[in-house]
Amino acid sequence: MALQTEYSFTLPRGYVDSSGTLHREGNMRLATAADEIEPLRDPRVRENEAYLTVVVLSRVLSRLGTISSVTPRVVESLFASDLAYLQNFYSTVNFGTEEEIQRLMSGEDPPLDSSPPPVTEVEAEPGSEEG
Repeated sequence: MALQTEYSFTLPRGYVDSSGTLHREGNMRLATAADEIEPLRDPRVRENEAYLTVVVLSRVLSRLGTISSVTPRVVESLFASDLAYLQNFYSTVNFGTEEEIQRLMSGEDPPLDSSPPPVTEVEAEPGSEEG
């Protein structure tokens, strides 16, 4: 069996480019050591550690819709839910077990539940008035 080095995904919301085109489907390749080390030299990452995610994802995203060169600017423009989805997707395909990757690719186990958390009712404490 050959090692799979690229995986397809569909973003929960999608990236909208400057012409209004929606890009939801893409490909992510496995990360190399250089993909995780070289961004540490980037001045934007040195200034703000959170930017590491943006740079690393821009290096491993081989396609997003019709965009074949995904830049940090594109990753910066993603909706927060799509960024979280890609972070979890990255973790699963690079560090997950074969079983976790298979569940992800079959759609059984999405990398992120993009639905909001359930709202639970809180009972009023005895002696307090509900307004």
